[in-house]
Amino acid sequence: MKLQSTPWMKGIVTVHIRGGKPEQLVNKALTGGLELSSIRWTSGGLLQFEVSVSDYFKLRAYLKETGCRAHVVRRKGLPFWLVKAEKRLLFTTGIVLFLVIIFLLSSLVWSVEVKGNVKLTEEQIRVVAKQEGLYPLQWSFKLADADVLSKRLVTKLPGTSWIGVERKGTKVVIQVVESTSPDLPELQSPRHLIASADAVVTQIIAERGRPVVKKNAFVRKGQTLISGTIGNETHSQTVVAEGVVRGLVWYQFDIAAPLTQKAKVYTGEKKTKWHLVLGSRALQVSGFGSHEYEQSETIRVEEKTAWRHWTLPIGRLKETVMETEIQERELTEADARSIGLMEAKAAAIDKAGADAVIVDEKVLHEKTDNGKVYMKVVFEVEQSIVTEMPLVQLQGD
Repeated sequence: MKLQSTPWMKGIVTVHIRGGKPEQLVNKALTGGLELSSIRWTSGGLLQFEVSVSDYFKLRAYLKETGCRAHVVRRKGLPFWLVKAEKRLLFTTGIVLFLVIIFLLSSLVWSVEVKGNVKLTEEQIRVVAKQEGLYPLQWSFKLADADVLSKRLVTKLPGTSWIGVERKGTKVVIQVVESTSPDLPELQSPRHLIASADAVVTQIIAERGRPVVKKNAFVRKGQTLISGTIGNETHSQTVVAEGVVRGLVWYQFDIAAPLTQKAKVYTGEKKTKWHLVLGSRALQVSGFGSHEYEQSETIRVEEKTAWRHWTLPIGRLKETVMETEIQERELTEADARSIGLMEAKAAAIDKAGADAVIVDEKVLHEKTDNGKVYMKVVFEVEQSIVTEMPLVQLQGD
């Protein structure tokens, strides 16, 4: 017969019977109401069975009657587990505390991320979310349902059409969808379009207003390109001049390109430090001591503990300190010249605008002296040459 599940709570022992009359012992014990299980003969010729701790003490009377001796070879059940736990009290307490801490930490909201906001500031959204109990280090079980939070946030944040609240492990993401309103046209005053620099016109398209120059014409800075006054002397009116005017503009640069170039390189020497991360705190556990590198760069890689879709606020941080040094590289005159011209071209485009195109370049003067290549360069750039000039209308009384 098999023992019921309740004897495990009281404890179960496995017994070997030596000497006497083992068969009579089993029969008398079963007749007397004792519960024996897993009764069998071992390979060594001993009778073996399992009995609860309480029935084991009742077994003594039957042992005397049959001349048998009992030897306990195995113990299992709650009482024996408690005895072992008591011997390892510190270890057991540590495990329990660790599990409790993990549970508590995973029940906290560690971070709140706001996405999708354009007109509303993140601070405005966080203030309203905090009013609804949604903020870092809040217990997750104290939060209202996601649907309820979403409706409350939409109500308190004007200009939003929908707000989603989603919990991802210990992080809560607030996804904002702002309501759209038609853009009102900007009110503009009548104006001329004038030249922003001395240039030769390569293209002129008057979308509104009257063009006053033609293609290939040379214009001075400030000269009117598209007039905001249309009509004749008898019947005229002012409008907001609009259009596209592009032209060739010249930029001159004095370049001094060094024949040596400095670059940062890694020597291969490094030192690694490991940290235990708990929330926003990090505890160093290895790699103690300072390094002796004159120049270095630190690379940090953080790994968080994850279980299924939960991201726990526990992890590790690897900090690698890489030794660096500055090395000088000798350049040829051609390489230095090329680098100097490239930097000057970038400066010219920066001045002319992102839609500008360098059409030609001319090196007016070049010499090498004191470890540098000196050049005077002129770039011919095609770019937009328009700027606005408001029209001031004088009205009589």
